[in-house]
Amino acid sequence: MANFANQVAFITGAGSGIGRATALAFAQAGAQVVVADIDETGGQQTVAEITEFKGAEARFIACNVANPEDVEAAVRQTVEQFGRLDIGINNAGIGGAYARLADQTCDDWNRMLSVNLSGVFYCMQFEIRQMLAQGGGKIVNLSSIAGVRGMIKGGPYSAAKHGVLGLTKTAALEYARQNIRVNAVCPVYTHSAMVDELISRSPEMEKRMRQVIPLGRFGQPEEIAQAILWLCSDENAFCTGQALQMDGGLTAG
Repeated sequence: MANFANQVAFITGAGSGIGRATALAFAQAGAQVVVADIDETGGQQTVAEITEFKGAEARFIACNVANPEDVEAAVRQTVEQFGRLDIGINNAGIGGAYARLADQTCDDWNRMLSVNLSGVFYCMQFEIRQMLAQGGGKIVNLSSIAGVRGMIKGGPYSAAKHGVLGLTKTAALEYARQNIRVNAVCPVYTHSAMVDELISRSPEMEKRMRQVIPLGRFGQPEEIAQAILWLCSDENAFCTGQALQMDGGLTAG
């Protein structure tokens, strides 16, 4: 298993789902972890689970990624608490209205992009500035399989996740010489509050969602977390600007 001892990981949306699983995985691998989330209850629960590990250290910081002032303050507090920022995992995201493009509202569009795209942009800006000051770092952005293909009735979500990949590739090119690696993961449906909410809209939804995945099941948050750790590990030091598709074979055909 990768060793992240003496490294500091800043993880947004870490109060549940993939974010929580990733925070726990980094803690188990020796990292000091900052749990950043708009949900204080969920965030504090993640911290409580982390501190059950012997010697693990974590702190919750309230952060709305759609607000650049929040993000700047969260990164600053991370450095004040732990002295540095080695790893940025930009995971916070929301689902949107399930409707065809002509039926989407401007409010839905703006809300989706403010969190799922602008939020990643703000996080990357402040993470990269700190990493430049200290001589390097690793960033992983959470895109989606909807970031590499269209998504019927999910236009704003797909657009935002495509945008995340554009930011990922651009930052990887811009900062490779400064020892900052930037990658993304693109999960298919993964057990989380967002997917559960989508399923709740229709009794047949889960069956239809599973049918499109060749492996016949949803992803587990812990599986995505392990991919994120690998992308940040020294064993993967030659990889930057990549989008790792965790899709159960969906895009193989």
